[in-house]
Amino acid sequence: MILKNTKTAINIFLLTFGILSVSCNTQSTQKEKEEKVVFEKVSQTMATNDKRISLALNSMQKQHQLKNMRSHLEAIQNIIKLLAKENYDEASKVAYTKLGSTTEMKLMCSSFGNENFENLGLDFHKSADKMSEVFKNKDKNASLEALSTTMNYCIQCHSTFKQ
Repeated sequence: MILKNTKTAINIFLLTFGILSVSCNTQSTQKEKEEKVVFEKVSQTMATNDKRISLALNSMQKQHQLKNMRSHLEAIQNIIKLLAKENYDEASKVAYTKLGSTTEMKLMCSSFGNENFENLGLDFHKSADKMSEVFKNKDKNASLEALSTTMNYCIQCHSTFKQ
């Protein structure tokens, strides 16, 4: 009798656990669906409200531009690390070689067919040249101001343009 009651108890437990499990999964799935709908609506609203100027890049140009922007970001991060260590000479080299007005960067800025984008890009690279020179003075406050000026061009560009 005890064995039969134990089996019955186990069966009732398993049945109850199974029902609760399905119920929880259904609720979780429903919650996930609702979150996905909200996310899609927010994304659609953001895309609709995005008033930035499109550069109308093809897929290859987009990937190249993303690679270039990530390289700029890595250079900025490296510069911050070098300034924190007061390694101004190396920070100056990074600023000039990775962000400065090199021939490659000038050609890159002019390849998008948008004069305002080109001018903003060239101004960014010129500010990096100036930043490189400021770093040589080994003045942390002036260096941070120069870095801030250069990064303001990033903010302005990303606020104005999209791929």
